[in-house]
Amino acid sequence: MSASLKEIQRARETLNGVICRTGLAYSNIISEMSGNSVYLKMENLQRTGSFKVRGAYNKIANLSESEKKNGVIASSAGNHAQGVALAATTFGIKSTIVMPKHAPLSKVIATRGYGANVVLYGDIYDDAYAEAKRIQAEENATFVHPFNDPLVMAGQGTIALEMLEDLPDVEVVVVPIGGGGLISGMAVAIKELNPKIKIIGVQTKNCPGMAESIAQKHVVTVDGIPTIADGIAVKTPGDLSFDICQRYVDDIVTVDEEEIASTILLLLEKVKTVAEGAGAASVAAVLNRISDYKNRKIAAVISGGNIDVNTMTRIINKGLVKSGRKVFFDTVISDKPGVLWQLLQLVADAGANVLAVTHSRENRDVALGCARVELELETADEEQIQTIKQLMEQRQYKVNIR
Repeated sequence: MSASLKEIQRARETLNGVICRTGLAYSNIISEMSGNSVYLKMENLQRTGSFKVRGAYNKIANLSESEKKNGVIASSAGNHAQGVALAATTFGIKSTIVMPKHAPLSKVIATRGYGANVVLYGDIYDDAYAEAKRIQAEENATFVHPFNDPLVMAGQGTIALEMLEDLPDVEVVVVPIGGGGLISGMAVAIKELNPKIKIIGVQTKNCPGMAESIAQKHVVTVDGIPTIADGIAVKTPGDLSFDICQRYVDDIVTVDEEEIASTILLLLEKVKTVAEGAGAASVAAVLNRISDYKNRKIAAVISGGNIDVNTMTRIINKGLVKSGRKVFFDTVISDKPGVLWQLLQLVADAGANVLAVTHSRENRDVALGCARVELELETADEEQIQTIKQLMEQRQYKVNIR
C-alpha cells in the first residue's frame, strides 16, 4: 500500500480546520542570490512549528476505536513527536514518544506540553525507533511511523496541493529528506497533477540515507554523524518512501553543515523567518547545489522552525565571525596603569565596538610585568578588522586573530 492522490485529497478534508494553510512567500533576497524566482513554503509557521502535524493527525484520525483505546507510540527527533502528541491529545488518546537523548530541549518540552509521555533514549533517531518498537510490543499501542506510512505520507502531501493552487506554474520543487515521508507525499501529488514539475530532494551530507539508497538502488543504512539538521538525520529511509522517491524524485542533492548554518542565519536576518536545520536545508540547496537551474520558478519547503535557542545562538555567533562582523583579538600588553585604556582607545578610534575584555596576568606564556588581553569586538566587515590589526601592529602590539 502506498499514498495516492485520492488519499492525499481525502487527507486534506480530514485536516480542514485543524492545520494552518501556510503561506507561499516570494523571497527577493533568495531569488537574487540564486538567479531564480524563489518562493518559500512556510511550514515553520505551521501548528507545532513543523509540517509533521499534517501526517500525524491524518494517521490518528483514521485509527479504529479499539486502536485509539490502546493509545499511540512514536519515535521522533522532535517535530513528529509534537504532531503526534497534539493529535493524540485532541482525540483524547494516550501518547508515548521516544526521542533521542540529545533531542533539542525545546522540542522535548514542547512535546510534553502537548500531553505526551516522553522517553529519552539513544543517540540518534534510529535508536529511539528501536526502543519505541520494544515499548509498543509490551503495551500493544499503535505505532505512528514518522515517514513510512501511507496515511502519514498523505497528510504531508497536502502541502503540495496548497502549493500548486498558490503557484500553478511552479517549475521546480525543493524538499528536505530524512526518512522520505514529506517528499513522498508531495511527489505523488505533484507528479500526478503535473509530471513536468521537477522534484529535488535535499539531505545533509552527514546523514544521506536516501541519497545512498537511490544510488545503490535499494534501501541502505548509513552510519550518519551528528548534524544541526537533526530533523532529517535518519540512517535508514523507509521502503515505501524509497519506492516513491525512486519513481518520482528527479534528483537528490546534499548540503554541508556550513551551508545549512549560513542559510539559517540568512533566513533569520534577511527573510525575517526562523528555520531549524532541516527546514533551512532546502534553501541551502537552492543557493549552493542547483546552479544548473536559472530563471525558473522554484518553491522550497521550509519544513520546520523548531530550533533550540542555544543552537541558534551558536549559529549566529559563528556567522558573525565568518562575515567579519565579530572578531576576537589576542595580544600582550605591559601591566601598567593606562596601557589597557590606550589599547581600547585605539579600537574606539577605529570605529569598532568592544563587546568584552578579558585581562589575565597568570598565563604561562606571559612574562612577569605583562598581561594577556583578549578583545571581543563588533566590527563592520573584514576590511575594518584588518585596519584595526594594522593599527595595533604599528604600535608594536603582537596580534593574533581568531
